[in-house]
Amino acid sequence: MAVPGEGYAVDQDLQARAQQIVAGLTVDQCLSLVSGKDFWTTTPIDGAVPSVMMTDGPHGLRKQMGDTDHVGLNDSVPSTCFPVATVLASTWDLDLVREVGEALGTEARAEDVALLLGPGLNIKRHPRGGRNFEYFSEDPLLSGAMAAALVEGVQSRGVGACLKHYAANNQETMRMVVDVVVDERTLREVYLRGFEIAVERSAPAAVMTSYNRVNGVHASDSTHLLREILRDAWDFDGLVVSDWGGTNDRVLALEAGMDLEMPSSGGVYDDEVRAALADGSLLESRLRESAARVVELALRGDALRDEEVAVDLDAHHALARRAAAAGTVLLANDGLLPLTSTDGLVVIGAYADEPRYQGGGSSRVSPTRVDSLRSALPSTVAYARGYDPATGEATAADVAEAVVLAAGASAVVVVVGFPAGEEIEARDRPADRLPAPMQDLVRAVCAANPRTVVVVQNGGALELPWADAPAALVEAYLGGQASGSALADVLLGAAEPGGRLAESLPESIAALPSDAGFPGLPRQVQYRETQWIGYRFHESYGVPARFPFGHGLGYTTWELGDLRVADDGASVTVRATNTGDRDGSTAVQVYVRATASPVPRPAKELAGFARARAAAGESVEVVVPLEQRLFSVWDTASRRWVVDGGEYAVLAGFSSADIRATATLTIASDETVTPVASTAGPVATDQEFARLLGGRVPVAEEARPFTRISTISEVGTTVLGSVLARLVRREMQKMIPADDDGSNRDLFEGSIAGLPLRALAAMGGGAMSLATVDRIVAALNRDVLGVIRRR
Repeated sequence: MAVPGEGYAVDQDLQARAQQIVAGLTVDQCLSLVSGKDFWTTTPIDGAVPSVMMTDGPHGLRKQMGDTDHVGLNDSVPSTCFPVATVLASTWDLDLVREVGEALGTEARAEDVALLLGPGLNIKRHPRGGRNFEYFSEDPLLSGAMAAALVEGVQSRGVGACLKHYAANNQETMRMVVDVVVDERTLREVYLRGFEIAVERSAPAAVMTSYNRVNGVHASDSTHLLREILRDAWDFDGLVVSDWGGTNDRVLALEAGMDLEMPSSGGVYDDEVRAALADGSLLESRLRESAARVVELALRGDALRDEEVAVDLDAHHALARRAAAAGTVLLANDGLLPLTSTDGLVVIGAYADEPRYQGGGSSRVSPTRVDSLRSALPSTVAYARGYDPATGEATAADVAEAVVLAAGASAVVVVVGFPAGEEIEARDRPADRLPAPMQDLVRAVCAANPRTVVVVQNGGALELPWADAPAALVEAYLGGQASGSALADVLLGAAEPGGRLAESLPESIAALPSDAGFPGLPRQVQYRETQWIGYRFHESYGVPARFPFGHGLGYTTWELGDLRVADDGASVTVRATNTGDRDGSTAVQVYVRATASPVPRPAKELAGFARARAAAGESVEVVVPLEQRLFSVWDTASRRWVVDGGEYAVLAGFSSADIRATATLTIASDETVTPVASTAGPVATDQEFARLLGGRVPVAEEARPFTRISTISEVGTTVLGSVLARLVRREMQKMIPADDDGSNRDLFEGSIAGLPLRALAAMGGGAMSLATVDRIVAALNRDVLGVIRRR
């Protein structure tokens, strides 16, 4: 079993106590324990089991204020909004990410939160994934290492952390019903490996299942994912919790090992579970196992209540500022940055005044404060809005004002990004590029003044067709509540831009292999690109990214040399030299390539990384541990990991495309890897995909006949369904505040469209039974109202 971080150590006495408590409970009491009490708390048993709270927290605590019986996306207690996962991964700094985790754990503990629902570490399969800002990287090693560091930090404070969303949750379109069709090798090596690393290194308290299906089975029902892989292969013994409203079949879920259904369904599944217990299709021991895990979480959380915890919000804001600067990526610079003075400086762009600093949806935090770039700069700096922050639209007058100011400036900073409603949970980002008016504004300002810096605030990878126009280009992403001050620090040289890309920025998103299957058919998405995502595609197929994975500039220069591989192949040592005139740091990245293999393998795979810090002119020795799993492949024929012996090239550099030192390593193995033929190109044909799947390619489900998992958008094509959709929308409208910036409205609309009918019962707190849902389904299939209307 994995050993968790300090503060959340395995407590066998506590486990035994939880099991003893459950042994004395009735079946009905156990049933109550494996479903929430309400939206955010677990169910208590008087005199035996306390109730504890869990809440969202990938990059900040979102604890609902007041009652916990509704979704509460707005009324949450103020907490530090740290940079999103994209920024944290761009730091390539595990110590810093662990420090952020410690702060998150402290704030959670102070608010009596037992389980923080984060981090998220799904792989960024496609740049337009709606929740990409919540996820770390396109690479499983970087994702898993970052997640583990954050978990270690949170759990060092005694609060549990929860990895999510397990597994293959790589899009928002039809997320609650879509079937991800993926071959087992790709699933294991790309989409599950990050979770495996995080489980191995940090022993998280919990894992959250995803909404989607994987090869025909809902993640919450999957014995393969939850019992065979997560529990048996990875030795995970923590809690498995559903995503909110993500329970599909409670009987199958308990059998698979999904312990806790959230939020409370009001007992709508209880009769089905009782029937399964009665006929023997579900063993009572499975129910009691899950109940014991819930009790263990509750006992741990309750034990924290005896001690008051002080939170230094000023220190946490300073940490957020430091982390944002460390994750800011300087993509290009002709020497303009850092700026030597603010005299004559002009700032253009509404996001300089109203920053994009977090994404929309369940991760949205009520910050303790927000720094803007304008507020962080002297008041003498001239400013023009440039565009409407809600839409990205710009009038002719907006552009004219900006151009006039720019023409007379000593230097210009233009801040642009996607409007908030375009990067949000429950729907995928609609565009590959920034709004056209913003792009026109950038070109016009750069033409008016060549000394222009462009800063982009966005949640995920995008196309930058004008990237050569500015003198400097800064990828700031969504940097949290201190992003404005952090950006000022970077622009003025008070802090170095420490970020290196944790995702490739492509020249053309349409040219990516995954684009052919994104977001796929309404109920199915086929991962025909297999492993060829991100830099694995760019490096293996000779299609350069606009800015490659790992790329980023600082305010000094570096060289690497004297690369040495340890005799046991466990690590490499490389000399990093700061060749500039300023102290600084960089991310040393080590990749490996199998010289020959019986299976298709990428030209480069990230095997390790480390931050190097040195004074101007100084050389330091950097030791980088190598991820040993990269010397094995998932052998589909034998259904196990097999060491792929032979010679490997070891490549050290500053990005996947910038290699500065090389060495070789020989891996000995007496195992045999079953040969697998390569596909003709990066997207598998029908025949090739069937071969990889080990059988025929499944046919996507039709929308009809309707079932419990039919969505509101699907049934909305009928008269009765349209009436139902209007009723659901009317109820959802009540949750949107009058001062909403549009992001919550977009979130709810996306959620409603993809909501399965079963969720009307599961998230209704008992107001609607599954029997009622079944009657609605039957009526929809008969289309009673439509028949009457047509007659």
